[in-house]
Amino acid sequence: MDYSQALEHVNTYSKPSDLKITDMRFVDVAGAPMHCTLMKIYTNQGLVGYGEVRDGASKTYALMLKSRLLDENPCEVDKLFRRIKQFGGVSRQAGGVCGIEVALWDLAGKAYGVPVYQMLGGKFRDKIRIYCDTDISGRDTGTAMGHALKKRMERGFTFLKMDLGLNQIIHEPGTISAPLGFLEEMKARADAMSKASCKEEFRYCRNRWYDILNVAHPFTGIHITEKGFDMLEQYVSEVRSIIGYEVPLAIDHVGHICVEDCIKLARRLEKYNLAWLEDLIPWQLTEQYVRLSRATAVPICTGEDIYLKEGFKPLLETNALSVIHPDILSSGGILENKKIGDMAQEHGIAMAVHMAESPIACMAAVHSVAATENFLALEYHSADVPWWDDMVNGLPKPIVDKGYIKVLDAPGLGIESLNDEVLAEHVHPDFPGLWESTEQWDDEWSYDRLWS
Repeated sequence: MDYSQALEHVNTYSKPSDLKITDMRFVDVAGAPMHCTLMKIYTNQGLVGYGEVRDGASKTYALMLKSRLLDENPCEVDKLFRRIKQFGGVSRQAGGVCGIEVALWDLAGKAYGVPVYQMLGGKFRDKIRIYCDTDISGRDTGTAMGHALKKRMERGFTFLKMDLGLNQIIHEPGTISAPLGFLEEMKARADAMSKASCKEEFRYCRNRWYDILNVAHPFTGIHITEKGFDMLEQYVSEVRSIIGYEVPLAIDHVGHICVEDCIKLARRLEKYNLAWLEDLIPWQLTEQYVRLSRATAVPICTGEDIYLKEGFKPLLETNALSVIHPDILSSGGILENKKIGDMAQEHGIAMAVHMAESPIACMAAVHSVAATENFLALEYHSADVPWWDDMVNGLPKPIVDKGYIKVLDAPGLGIESLNDEVLAEHVHPDFPGLWESTEQWDDEWSYDRLWS
């Protein structure tokens, strides 16, 4: 038997050294649980890698990178990541770079027939703990939220998160102090956007709405009164009276208030045994995070909008946090996220991971955190999306089973294919189309070198 005949009896998955990227295509999905953009990277050997642009981002961040990847070998993940990472930025601006990085790892795993976590050095755990995020819609009392969270526990979730902040008290007079008319202007701008009668009017209203929402916490002049703090504390007390004190409970979406009010709130809530308080102020304000963390016994957490390990470094080196909280589609992708976790571990800081996306980003996070020792819990925002599991084929269903996701040994991310029938049913109305041609981006080019 010669060499070619022997290969007929060996599963080589592909010929990795000859693998080349040939195309990149997208579909925008609504309500999965957010607006999510799914990505396919095609190759000359029939292998397809799956990626995803960060929830609420623009696929243009990925499309502009297509020409930098065509005809390149996707198995050279780190080389290609270093080529394109200059085009990423914080928060949603990182979506294109990170989504591509995820798809490259998926392709590399499929080409070599191994799961992504194995290429990262192996796994620390066989299943990934999920924390279930529950929003406040229709749950504007602590009792209602407590019962909603209790139902999550009955489904097997062992770690919980809820919102707590201005939204719970904004309709109660005497709870919030702000420059007169400021809060009313915020509401008016949101209402105007929803009532816009043409694209031009909508764009204008959207930009004005963005302007007012983009006022950072220290500059809004918003403060919570003692009545407001009383109500927020009562809310948490009611939640704990229903779910008990043993299950970890994290808190998010407090609102654009100053660090002094964040300290007051944190101290009020110390008795309720919180897992963490999240994103109380913009992540860039390292010194304010140091001040906040030193002023309370409640663990402080941030990170879902930080890009690359360098972005986390100031917070970690000053021990400003107890928990870092990257999103794999903003942090830099699968490998960068592991590097961030490893760096946090050197400072004695745990890592939880933000995730409000499709099963693609979810499984990318699963492989990354499986290989990260100081991992705590992975967010899950789709407990009430009945078709979320059905977007992909090849994973056990339910994907999230009794509060955990199993780490699979299947090649790449473990996703065999995407379910186009389900995706077609949920295509975003503002971005119609399913895997349409992107050839107009094939030759986009600029002289990208960052030095002379």
